[in-house]
Amino acid sequence: MSDDRLARRARPLSTRFPAPHFPSEFDEGTIFFDSGFAAPQLLPDLTPYAEAALGAHREEALQYASGRGQPYMRAWLAEWMNANGCDLTADHILVTNGAKQGIDLVCRLLLDEGDAIVVTAPTYFTAVPIFRNFGVEFIEVGQDAAGLDVAALAAELDRRAAAGRAAPKLIYNVPEFHNPTGTTMPDARRAALVALAEERGIAIIEDSPYRRVRFEGADQAPLKALDRSGSIFHLGSFSKLVAPGLRIGWVAAEPALIARMIALKSEGGSSPLIQRIIHGFASSPAFPAHIARVQAAYRERRDAMMTALARELPTARVAAPEGGYYVWVTLPDEADGDQLAARAAEAGVHLIAGSRFFASQGAGVPRNHVRLAYSYATPPQIEEGVRRLGAVYRSMTC
Repeated sequence: MSDDRLARRARPLSTRFPAPHFPSEFDEGTIFFDSGFAAPQLLPDLTPYAEAALGAHREEALQYASGRGQPYMRAWLAEWMNANGCDLTADHILVTNGAKQGIDLVCRLLLDEGDAIVVTAPTYFTAVPIFRNFGVEFIEVGQDAAGLDVAALAAELDRRAAAGRAAPKLIYNVPEFHNPTGTTMPDARRAALVALAEERGIAIIEDSPYRRVRFEGADQAPLKALDRSGSIFHLGSFSKLVAPGLRIGWVAAEPALIARMIALKSEGGSSPLIQRIIHGFASSPAFPAHIARVQAAYRERRDAMMTALARELPTARVAAPEGGYYVWVTLPDEADGDQLAARAAEAGVHLIAGSRFFASQGAGVPRNHVRLAYSYATPPQIEEGVRRLGAVYRSMTC
């Protein structure tokens, strides 16, 4: 088929298959700091809940499901979020096939080609092509130690208004353990962001897959708990806390918006079997114990990575995240993170160059960052992987 028969969004896409990515595709001895794979040792035994789903709940679990999600799952999720200060009912919840389907559905709901959206610089790189497929204009706003720079965003909105340009349709942000930087927005910054968005009539996507993977510091209220205008879409997922292969997430938003998003869903409903398994596990005494185990294990891995980085890359700046899966490494200005990632892969250590986390591309994108995930590798593997990384970096700077 000739390219001129393809949709505009499809024409620029690569015709090559993705490069190997999953641990099973590589030789033993390769160390993975690239993607947020869950620690295999933390994947829970869901056998009893699967047996119950396929036994007592067989007809429900193996039939078509409601497009909005199973009623008990939506009610449980609303109650779980209400424990963090939200005011939701089951009608505010849409169950999705992972949080990324939630991003896609919000885009379908809000965006027309040419609309502008706000993202942080850097931002979650997997979200960028989803937004790009809708033909958006990216407005990149920097971050500091408290997350998205709300004052800088306000100034940019003022500049756009003065130039007669339309306000962006939405703001996309990861407020907890930001991917890739690990930053968490404090309460005051969250309130300022929500107030600005409400004042300017801009929706917010609050992407929060790591919220329960906190192992240090105090919880902050989700942005959704501060929502007074009904324009915040909270995205959650069981991928980071339980298991990524479950592919169950959710959107929390106003019921009228949820109803429209259900109509925009193109599959026959998220798996009722997986929802029943998750609900059985999440409602059991095993769930709080699992959360505690996850938090302790990832704290240990975060600490192992911070210690190894301080020894092997002493000139790098790294802020310790209070949770989540990642550390963001800022190398000296002259360093090339793209080259470091490529050379590290040759040494059997996979990581992601920081340049991939910027919506804009080209000469102005910073090259002196890399992102390292500590979620999959064991502490000894982290020690060895960072040792190899340090050796590669020193060989590049000699």
